[in-house]
Amino acid sequence: MTKLPSFSLPDHTGETRTNADFAGKWIIVYCYPKDDTPGCTTEACGFRDSFVTLTEKGVKVIGVSKDSVASHKKFAQKFDLPFTLLSDPELGFIKDLGAWGLKKFMGKEYEGILRNTYLVDPKGEIVRTFAGVTPAGHADELLAAIAELQG
Repeated sequence: MTKLPSFSLPDHTGETRTNADFAGKWIIVYCYPKDDTPGCTTEACGFRDSFVTLTEKGVKVIGVSKDSVASHKKFAQKFDLPFTLLSDPELGFIKDLGAWGLKKFMGKEYEGILRNTYLVDPKGEIVRTFAGVTPAGHADELLAAIAELQG
């Protein structure tokens, strides 16, 4: 197992967040390409709609993209997102997670943020990685994994 990489990044409110803010908790860290785009909105709203259940299971949700704090704030307000969105414009945390790489769109290859999700246990270990996820139904997929891992 791999430790969750260290981070110190501003969230959608402008507050700097670090690993210490989430220590001792189950965490879902999901990386997504861009605020307020169709797939990213579907994924975020799935986590929003499962937020109460996730909270009851002691799970924190963190979304990460390279969008600005202002963009994250607008996105969170527009869709009533009750969880943390981290701004990583330098891509340090995203790259440390392994969520930056080659993508294809309309036959063109380019580098970008991969739609990956990491399930982190209370010890800070990444216990499950979901690579190239499908936004619709992804929150349910994580709920099933959490139920399995928490017993």
